[in-house]
Amino acid sequence: MTPTPEPHRCGYVAIIGRPNVGKSTLLNRLVGEKLSITSAKAQTTRHRIVGIVNTEQAQLLMLDTPGFQTRHRGALNRVLNRTASQAALEADVVVLVMDAHGWTPGDAQVLALVPQGKPVVLALNKIDEAGGRERLLPLLHQLSTLEGVVAWVPISARTGKQLDQLVSECAQRLPEGPAAYDEDTFTDRSERFLAAEAIREKLFRLMGDELPYQSTVGIEQFEQQGDLRRIFAAVIVEREAQRPIVLGASGERIKRIASEARQDLERLFGGPVYLEVWVKVRAGWSDNEQRLRTYGYE
Repeated sequence: MTPTPEPHRCGYVAIIGRPNVGKSTLLNRLVGEKLSITSAKAQTTRHRIVGIVNTEQAQLLMLDTPGFQTRHRGALNRVLNRTASQAALEADVVVLVMDAHGWTPGDAQVLALVPQGKPVVLALNKIDEAGGRERLLPLLHQLSTLEGVVAWVPISARTGKQLDQLVSECAQRLPEGPAAYDEDTFTDRSERFLAAEAIREKLFRLMGDELPYQSTVGIEQFEQQGDLRRIFAAVIVEREAQRPIVLGASGERIKRIASEARQDLERLFGGPVYLEVWVKVRAGWSDNEQRLRTYGYE
């Protein structure tokens, strides 16, 4: 008797968690592309980004979200928290990424955002830094008592360890249905968006502690001529005094930001990129929800 084939499944998986626990690194590893920007600084991700992961029997629409912010207020952080909460509400499955070193009150706050009845898979990230399984046993016992958690998977987003198991746990809980995207598609975001994010990543990696949080990037022109993409972008800062900091001595810092972003984009797009970046001052941009929408914040 021929066995009945497993039905195909497709649905949304929200990746949520505290800032800097490795959500974007996890998405990039699963998708196999530099889709979501990363840095050592917390709160690097600001947008909801869909990365598409395909298996033989499922298509997972992975939603990377901003880390839930409890310390800072203001319009920007209200928008970021709203984005993270909305993703958890709309998803079919929620992956709560936590640091394998231990469960924190911040993790509990994030878990409380998940609507009742929504399946939660805990991803215990950074197990390569947290020691062996014996060290994890007390933590796993603690996590087994959490309401709404249907599975937990120790992983390393950096090395890819046990990500197949994480995908399997999520896929089996998705609704039955055909794939929403072609196999070759890895995100629902435009190249214009990805270009802005690549530049913003360099601000986080190459600038000091405060300025990246007070800046954003706007793409003012994006055109394609054959294989060549010509991109003109502006770094938006809050104050005139921040302009020379981004530019650097003789413009060296802005040149480096543009050069490194261009190299990343050429790898991502698979073709040559011409990129120009300059600096604009827009006072109060991060505390005005209407202006935030013009820069793509939902």
